[in-house]
Amino acid sequence: MVLLENLAKLAVQSCEIDKQLFNDYGVKRGLRNDDFSGVLVGLTHIGNVVGYDNKDGKLLPREGELYYRGIELKDLAKGFLSTGRHGFEETAYLLLTGQLPNETELKDFTEYLGEQYELPSFFSKNMILSLRGRDVMNMLARSVLGLYAADEDAEDFSHVNLMKQAISLIAKFPVIVAYSYYGMRHSFQRKSLIIRHPQKHLSLAENFLYMLKGNDYTKLEADLLDLSLVIHAEHGGGNNSSFTTRVVSSAQTDTYSAIAAALGSLKGGLHGGANLKVIDMMDNIKENVKDWTDKKEVSEYLLKLLKKEAFDRTGKIYGIGHAIYTLSDPRAVLLKEKARELAEEKGRMDEFKLYEIIEELAPEVFYQFKGANAKVICANVDFYSGFVYQCIKIPKEIYTPIFAVARIAGWAAHRIEEVTFSSRRIIRPAYKCVIDRSTYLPLGSR
Repeated sequence: MVLLENLAKLAVQSCEIDKQLFNDYGVKRGLRNDDFSGVLVGLTHIGNVVGYDNKDGKLLPREGELYYRGIELKDLAKGFLSTGRHGFEETAYLLLTGQLPNETELKDFTEYLGEQYELPSFFSKNMILSLRGRDVMNMLARSVLGLYAADEDAEDFSHVNLMKQAISLIAKFPVIVAYSYYGMRHSFQRKSLIIRHPQKHLSLAENFLYMLKGNDYTKLEADLLDLSLVIHAEHGGGNNSSFTTRVVSSAQTDTYSAIAAALGSLKGGLHGGANLKVIDMMDNIKENVKDWTDKKEVSEYLLKLLKKEAFDRTGKIYGIGHAIYTLSDPRAVLLKEKARELAEEKGRMDEFKLYEIIEELAPEVFYQFKGANAKVICANVDFYSGFVYQCIKIPKEIYTPIFAVARIAGWAAHRIEEVTFSSRRIIRPAYKCVIDRSTYLPLGSR
């Protein structure tokens, strides 16, 4: 429509701001420093991301580490992987309470979580299946807001009620995602509507797979999904969706509004949707690289990606590089170890080896393209997560919602901390208005 095109053109023109003004006013664009580190805006006990050492004002690359409540992620994962049990429930308990549960506490928490799987009786039909939606993330956000109506204590900010709401949302996210996916598939793809009732005796990861696939999943698949939920559960207060949770919570709004806002943030392609781009890129590479084992051929194609000569021509190698991690992303390291086992089980080792080759070569090609001052980069968690979901035969429409199923634990912890222990001041970033003053002209004189 011509009118909309003209309006859009005017809007774009009105948005142009001299980049020098950002320097003149000391503005940290994107709340990032010049070295891409985040601007410190708050304090937290919940999560910490380590990707470099700061020595004498210089950032030095190092192996990445991720801490949940002061416990390193790899130690947490080793604790449950070594015993063959699932760890998401333990992780959620840790994030919410600040301490690891003993056996009795974990058993009680897990049982209570399972009891919260069920949605309100009216909810599935009226909120999810009757209201059509084309995107599972939007359906999830809408459903979260709908749960406000089912909560008689939705505006109760007591510690007990905040915890009750948090656990309820953690438990219900997988169920809402599964129902939303099948509702969307039924409405827009004219496929069978499949509704399975949640099984409270299953772990959250197993129940999620059951609701998506019935009993058609292996132990290794459940273990991989559980690990994926653990490594996505938290990533410090500075990631966009967790920061959104805190910003909105600082206004003293209800839990459901804050979490719905976080979902809107996570849906974005620069945040939760990145693994989908990795899958599309890898499909493109597999189509255009004849010999997946030929490092020279793979390197040449990666260079084409950086030169904007291939795939989507954005100049990006998706899944490579991170705002904080330099030498390694600990989440990718953990996921890769188990992804190899899954690739062997599914007979997809050729593809897995191609991923490994790209992980090895991409930083070298990046340095070659950018020069000596290039940032130190590594594979991030998105690089392998999409491959894992493919092997488990999880639909693409659920990749980003899986991220939400995991991250709700971290969001809930950040909300409780913000509402309870922070300064209790509304978070109010400042924007400097740099437009020149203008004179109002009467309508007939314009």
